[in-house]
Amino acid sequence: MAGEGSVFAPSLEGMKHVKSEQGEMLTKPFLDVCKLILPVIDKFGAALAIVKSDIGERLETKYSSDPTKYKLLYSMIQEEVQAKTAKGSSSCTNGLLWLTRAMDFLVELFRNLLTHQDWTMSQACTDSYSKTLKKFHGWLASSSFSVAMKLAPDRKKFMDVISGKGDINADIDSFCSTFSPFLAENHKFLASVGMDDLKAS
Repeated sequence: MAGEGSVFAPSLEGMKHVKSEQGEMLTKPFLDVCKLILPVIDKFGAALAIVKSDIGERLETKYSSDPTKYKLLYSMIQEEVQAKTAKGSSSCTNGLLWLTRAMDFLVELFRNLLTHQDWTMSQACTDSYSKTLKKFHGWLASSSFSVAMKLAPDRKKFMDVISGKGDINADIDSFCSTFSPFLAENHKFLASVGMDDLKAS
């Protein structure tokens, strides 16, 4: 199987395991799917490093410290909320928030590439950035993003690289529609503990 299919193939497989039979979000499978999408970000080179820096290491570390205790994704958040440490910039709550936002950005970007075949990569990125991350970023992050967009790869080249031998459009569609509800659930949970509208300092 390796080498076949698009870069999305492993995550499409992985998403089948993100929820427990009881419908709860599981920490490791969720983080694993996010990590499987990271190689896509790498294909942008430096342009999206800013998004990637937010991806899950903190959650991974916390999970590894006690995989049984933190089997459910929201357990580490609930613990921090009770301890009143959730708002700290190095908290797992903050980690999950920015990871979810980074993935929101990617889902939106992939949707744009699917819907707007005539858009350049830079257009697709800028649009998805303004719909997702922009309102939470301060001036500094926003301006570094604008600079990064000037380095966005050529669209055709990017699509060729991520396509592999798979049907890339079907895979993107499938990824977006399956992954979005997980992100919506994260937002809902974060909102329930008053953490969904936190801005970057």
